[in-house]
Parts: sequence; structure tokens; C-alpha cells
Amino acid sequence: MVVTNPSQNPSARLQGVGKTEFIAMMAALMALNALAIDIMLPGLQQIGESLGVEDPNHRQYVVSAYLFGFGVAQLLYGPLSDRFGRRKPLLAGLGIYIVSAIAVVFIPSFAGLLILRFIQGLGSAATRVISVSIVRDVYGGRAMAEVMSLIMMVFMIVPIIAPGTGQVVLFFGNWHLIFAFIAVVGIIVTWWVARRLPETLHEDDVRPFTASSVLAGFIIVLTNRVALCYTLASTFILGALFGFINSAEQVYNQIYGLGVWFPVAFAAVAVFMSLSAFLNSRLVGRFGMRRLSHGALIGFITTTLIWLLIQIFGPQPMPFPLFLLLFALTMFQFGWIASNFNSLAMEPLGHVAGTASSVLGFMGTVGGAAIGALIGQSFNDTALPMVAGFFTVSIIGLAFVLIGEKGKLFHPHNPKV
Repeated sequence: MVVTNPSQNPSARLQGVGKTEFIAMMAALMALNALAIDIMLPGLQQIGESLGVEDPNHRQYVVSAYLFGFGVAQLLYGPLSDRFGRRKPLLAGLGIYIVSAIAVVFIPSFAGLLILRFIQGLGSAATRVISVSIVRDVYGGRAMAEVMSLIMMVFMIVPIIAPGTGQVVLFFGNWHLIFAFIAVVGIIVTWWVARRLPETLHEDDVRPFTASSVLAGFIIVLTNRVALCYTLASTFILGALFGFINSAEQVYNQIYGLGVWFPVAFAAVAVFMSLSAFLNSRLVGRFGMRRLSHGALIGFITTTLIWLLIQIFGPQPMPFPLFLLLFALTMFQFGWIASNFNSLAMEPLGHVAGTASSVLGFMGTVGGAAIGALIGQSFNDTALPMVAGFFTVSIIGLAFVLIGEKGKLFHPHNPKV
């Protein structure tokens, strides 16, 4: 097991917080981000009707505004957490997340809602950047990949249950109640973190918070070929996921007319992603991150190509069971790609983990959100733009992996990765 500082081991760094609790806590932090996106998907139509949104595609901005705020703020939290530690910036971000969720309950306009969603994303960015930095503080190599896979497995419970939870909340009130629920969950997680999470940043890894030091950290990240290429590959693959999230309500309801059963279909796909993360945690120590993620990327390309050909030449709309099967297979492979690509990008940057997580997260989220918005806004009452987007971004992702690995796939650089 490898840690950032060889004089420390995970138990010492976590000061009594066991591995199980640590994984659950990091998953909960990351899950706040998924909750803020997925729980409101069943309510997008109601939000649009309530706030006078005429174009159905414009309802997707509720997701996009949050993602752009989430991406932009990651540039700040990494350097802050490298200077002031992980706890203080994390708690500040959680506070912004909670307050903005409460404020949405009282907002009277769609423009105001989008502004508050952007602000909520600014706060939520702390949960992504700093939680990854904390994991990197404590673990390295395959141990980090294993822990991240377990975190992703727990984290993926939220996409499974969040849309259904949102649908249940709507039975008891209007869409405002969804944001009140988000605030309550945020308060609970914040209380847990404030009470139990120790400071994990080692004093030897503290970096000054100055413009020159931040720029130097960014240069370190952007000039590392492996980290940069895996981040760009992740960005395009994430774009596919964000594209689906943007148009999920329209695909499931306008094309297939699922209505209240939309959360069930959404959850079915999320189950495959969660299973993928679990299997990755069990297999990564034996086969390594590169073998698993490269194989999954080839599988992703193959599946989406088959899906695209059926979408073009098959019956319209595609039978729903076939659509769901192809989508589930695609997302199963996405689970292996996402967790391992993130770990591969972070692996060479442990000495600047906060800044690294910040820069990589900014690029992945903002770039992925832009690609996802492009895919989502192309929705034309068919699934063709989404499926074509999936295949296109996977090909581009493969190109970046080949550049990062100098043309060699499946070949581990050392036994730990």
C-alpha cells in the first residue's frame, strides 16, 4: 500500500476513522453533486411550466448551469486546499451548497434559478476536488484505484435512487420541495464531516497560495503528458454522460412515454454503473488500471457503434428493451473508464494533489458540460444525436489515450498501475 508520505499510513493519516467510514464519507461528499443533478430530473418539466420556459430543450440549462459552476470553482478549491488544508475549504463549499439550495425555494424566475444553480455548483465543487485530494493524501497506486472504485460504487447508489426520490417528493409538493430536500441532506453530510474528518494534508505538502505558486502547480499538471491526456480522454467520455443527463427526461418521456416510470429506467442503468465500479475494485489490484480501462474503452466504442448502426438503420423508435440493454452495456463500461482514468491522471501528481485535482476537475467538468450541452441541445425527438455523440466522443477519447501512452494500450508502466 502506497501513501503520499512514506512516514504515514492510512490509519495514522485518518486518526481513527476506519476504512469503511472513510469510503462512505467520501462517497457521501461526491454523492451531493449527483444528488443536486439527478433528483430534479423528474421535476424539469414542472420547473419549466412553473417558470414559463417555452422551449423544452431550455429546461436542460438547469443541469448545465450547475455543471459550469461546478467546473469553474474547481480551479480555486485545489490551491486553497493545498495551502489551508482540506477541512476549511471543504466546509466552506458545503455551506455555499446548502445556502444556495435553500435560496432556490424562494426564487421567482428561471433566470434567478439558473444563477443560484451556478452558485450551488460553485459550492459543490469543493466536494469533488477535495475528496479526491483526500483520497490521494492517504492512498496511492492500485490502492487508490481500489478505494476510488469502492467510493464510486457507493456513490452510484445516488443516481439509482435520486430520480425516484425526486418523483416521490413531487407527490408531496411542487419542485421547490426538491431543493429543500437537497439542503437537508447537505446539512447532514456537513455535520458528519465536521465531526469526524481529520486534516489529511501533510505539512510537507503545504504549498503557498500565491499567483506564482498556483501557476507553477498548473504548469506541472498541464505539462505531464499522461495526466493531461487521460484528463482530456475523461472529458470527452464525461461529455457523453452529461449529454444523456441533459436529455434523459426528454428521451424517456417524449420518445418512450415512460412518465412516472422514468426513474425506474434511469435507476436500471445506474445499477450497471454501480456494479461496474464494484467489479473494478475487485479486479484492479490483479489486472491494473490500464488493462481494465483500455479494454472498457474499446468495448465502449464497439457497443456505441452497434447502437448507432441500429439507431440509423433499424426501426424508429428503437424498441425500448433493446435501447435500455445497449445503454446499460455502455454505462457498465463507462464505470471502468471513469474511475481508472481519474486515478491514472492523478497518479503522477501526488505532490500537488490539490492543485492537480482542481485543474483536472475543471477541465473534465467544464469541457464535459460543454460537450454534454451540445449533445443535449441537439435533441430532435429521436435518440440519434445522443447515440452519435456517444460514439464520437469515445473515438476522440481513444485518440488521447493513445497519445498519452505513446501508442501502446494495455501495458502497465509499473506493477502498481
